[in-house]
Amino acid sequence: MKKMFLIIALAIVSFSFIEADERNPKVIPPQDGTISISGAFALYPMVVKWADEYQKLHPNVRIDISAGGAGKGMVDALSEMVDIGMVSREIYPQEVKKGAYSIAVTKDAVVATISAKNPVLKDIMAKGIKKTAFVNAFVTGTAKNWGQISGVKNNSVVHVYTRSDACGAGETWAKYLGKKQEDLQGVGVFGDPGLATAVQQDPLAIGYNNIAYAFDSRSKRQNAGMRIAPIDLNNNDKLDPEENFYTTMDEMISAIANNKYPSPPARDLYFVMKGKPKNKIVADFIKWVLTDGQKYVHDAGYINLSKEKIQGELTKLKL
Repeated sequence: MKKMFLIIALAIVSFSFIEADERNPKVIPPQDGTISISGAFALYPMVVKWADEYQKLHPNVRIDISAGGAGKGMVDALSEMVDIGMVSREIYPQEVKKGAYSIAVTKDAVVATISAKNPVLKDIMAKGIKKTAFVNAFVTGTAKNWGQISGVKNNSVVHVYTRSDACGAGETWAKYLGKKQEDLQGVGVFGDPGLATAVQQDPLAIGYNNIAYAFDSRSKRQNAGMRIAPIDLNNNDKLDPEENFYTTMDEMISAIANNKYPSPPARDLYFVMKGKPKNKIVADFIKWVLTDGQKYVHDAGYINLSKEKIQGELTKLKL
């Protein structure tokens, strides 16, 4: 009789733990193992933060992260060289046919960047740059000097920089200009950090970066030696107050969240797997990212997904 009572009691305890876990998606069972992640520079700083916080909860879980561009993240995920690919662009239909399964985890944006020593910096900050001027610099190559970009007299030659690696930032910036990444002109530089450094070191440079590389996450100000080139959204040759949201990271994040900054170059960022995640540790990590992990998004310089979007992504996981 005592033995039977003990069996029933243990069953009740086990059932109550299962019920608690189903009711509260934030409860993650103890575990150990390794998660491998590669891909977009855009997501790299955010994923590093997520991994650090997750490993505090699960010190026996090792998370290996490497940045190499969205293209590499997609290739690595589809070939199952990694558990998760970081991708900072929309997923192509042909990639879905190959088994790409994407989960949106956060948002950010691509911004045009110039040197803090640009010869017409004051005019650009007052007037902004028109979309047509960006097209003439990055696509047609007809904007040869800073006067043609800024609309003020200046013959300083424009030095255009672009990404040499297949990346979401390049694809997103090109899409804003009505093209594809391979249509962008300029000196090719590998990676977000490399392009940011090129712009910082060249007073005549123009490039583009994800906002995580345009702002200092600690000071929330634009990175030293670099300025975000504001867009004259209404083409009236002046930067109106409602268009001027680039000074701090918080202003920029708010503008993106409230759709004041155009999409593209604002975009969702994705985790991509070869099919739905089969590894329970990987699935639990993604689930945590979409729940508790979202509280780290804003301070890291990214934009939270809407509650509706998060619920949709959790439903796709079907955990």
